[in-house]
Amino acid sequence: MSDRLRAPVTGAWLVVLIGSMAAACGRPAAAPPPAQPAVAPPAQAATVPHGDHNPHHGGIVMMKGDLHYEVVLDPGGRCQLFFSDAVREDLPASIASSASIVVRRAGQADETIPLEIDATGESWIGAGRAVADAATTSVRLAFTVSGEPYSIDLPFRPVPAPSGS
Repeated sequence: MSDRLRAPVTGAWLVVLIGSMAAACGRPAAAPPPAQPAVAPPAQAATVPHGDHNPHHGGIVMMKGDLHYEVVLDPGGRCQLFFSDAVREDLPASIASSASIVVRRAGQADETIPLEIDATGESWIGAGRAVADAATTSVRLAFTVSGEPYSIDLPFRPVPAPSGS
């Protein structure tokens, strides 16, 4: 094929290409696919063992085997301990036969706070002296479940103050 014959064919293709691009510009853009959630919704997460480690009472959530526990520390000195199972269903406080918290403040003697089961049977509660400096304070949480004593050292992370206070 000579160069003279190729030029009109190439030019024709160029006209078709430009025409199809112009037609496409007038169409609305295709909608992007819907975003997928990054994590399972709370209802689904609660049905998967260990799928939910969010605090339900504003405290620190930890685990001992399949047993979850949440300790809530108030700078005013109030302490509370909750238990839940592997899928974070509440367990009665009586799952533990004893519980205590030792508050360790820098430069002061340790304060042992014995915990007792609250009136509802949902948690262990106790109260000690106010904590002035959370940054230099830690706690040792101890409890006994199924005859097995357990303890852990944790930073003193108080529950956030309610908004408006």
